[in-house]
Amino acid sequence: MGIGSFAALRLRAQLYALIRAYFAERQVLEVETPVLSAAGNTEPNIESFSTTFSGHVDAGARERWLRTSPEYPLKRLLAAGIGDCYELGRVFRNGEAGGRHNPEFTMLEWYRVGWDHRRLMQETVALVEAALAMVGRRAELVVTSYRQLFLDELGIDPVHAAIDELHAPLAEFGVDPAGLGHDDWLDLLITHKLQPAFPRDRITVIHDYPASQCALARIRPGEPPLAERFELYLGRYELANGYYELNDAAEQRARFERDNARRRERSLREIPLDENLLGVLDALPDCAGVALGVERLLMCLADTDAIADVLAFPFSEA
Repeated sequence: MGIGSFAALRLRAQLYALIRAYFAERQVLEVETPVLSAAGNTEPNIESFSTTFSGHVDAGARERWLRTSPEYPLKRLLAAGIGDCYELGRVFRNGEAGGRHNPEFTMLEWYRVGWDHRRLMQETVALVEAALAMVGRRAELVVTSYRQLFLDELGIDPVHAAIDELHAPLAEFGVDPAGLGHDDWLDLLITHKLQPAFPRDRITVIHDYPASQCALARIRPGEPPLAERFELYLGRYELANGYYELNDAAEQRARFERDNARRRERSLREIPLDENLLGVLDALPDCAGVALGVERLLMCLADTDAIADVLAFPFSEA
């Protein structure tokens, strides 16, 4: 480990102290939840690690999943009445290793009771601005809706555009269209055309996504209906993903089951649903939550494109 790694570890410690002070000042409680669970993440684009418990069968399900985020247990605490809370801890995603990804990384996730996604956007921006100030930097802020971003930058209406209109700007990349739907093409336009053009010293917040990209967010009725969620970028890096949280257990179960149906279509393994979460989700208070990738933020603070530069030891050396 070189001197650069020591500097990165000191920067991480400094960021953790800032995060904890930030939430202590706002009376948001730090909690710790299980890393191993009997249920996993059904999201088709995320793969989980699993392991097997070898102890007594009465202890519970033998197969356990390493969490991809602390979202489900945090929501169970919220449903039980804990109030505003956050967790800063390790999460795990299988297959995600490379220059900008590590299979284990740190996520900051927090929830604000009685807030919607618009209010939480402001707090997330303020935290990122505080982190930038820690290293003597400032950033311009641009807030836009998902639809307006596509109209302004690409001249495309993401709600009504035909698939052929979405293909055209991506022709140079030679994308194989097999199995790709409308939302897949929209995602590719963000990652290949929009995101790379975001300026280094700009915080870009995109809100109100197509209803088909609702994930765990509420859908606001209208024409078109919109998913009440946001994403925050610093430069070209996506740092945070937030929602005005869904608290309808039947709807959430249906979404999980749709995820598993997509998994079957892709010949991926189905993931057991989190029945502990579904059993209490109707009691979840109205709230907004957001997850922020700590390594991504550290990469921006250290001005590096390599995740290895902000880790003590990357996956290849772990």
